[in-house]
Amino acid sequence: MNPAYIPNFISLLRVLLVWPVVASLLHGEYLLTLVLYTVAGLSDGLDGYIAKRFDYVSRLGSILDPLADKLLLISTFSTLAWLGLVPSYLVILIIARDILILCGAAVFYWLIGRYDMAPTLISKLNTFCQLSLGLLVVVAQLVDVGEVSLELAMMVVLLTTVVSGTHYVWVWGRRAFLLSRRRQ
Repeated sequence: MNPAYIPNFISLLRVLLVWPVVASLLHGEYLLTLVLYTVAGLSDGLDGYIAKRFDYVSRLGSILDPLADKLLLISTFSTLAWLGLVPSYLVILIIARDILILCGAAVFYWLIGRYDMAPTLISKLNTFCQLSLGLLVVVAQLVDVGEVSLELAMMVVLLTTVVSGTHYVWVWGRRAFLLSRRRQ
């Protein structure tokens, strides 16, 4: 195997971990969920580190990595909401942000042309906060972490989700406006 494919392989492994994470949550096997979710979360940082450190960045990786993140996070949070462990409004907000970004990317591509996806710093922070909240909620099923820490983590995810979604709309909307003006 070509070493340049390692980050993409790690992202694929993260995709493959989605179903076991969801199944273990649904069966109330929180210790197993904790292990699987932690491995998936750590793999997110690992594939990015390897890609950047060894210059194994690829177009496929720029699509596969965020897709793996979204599959893991949306599946996990949807399941946590189904189980009553996180509020539904938070999951709806997370999904709405991702749909907004996806629709914006499609419109940009349709009106302007090809682009390279690059996560912003606030988007990376949002992903980290979402992964951390998922982890905290699972840990809270095993030990008492305190209601205040859960509420605070949910508020941070809510805030970073809104800010990162707004930031994407601003940055890409402005970029589209400037590029369309140049064409005229």
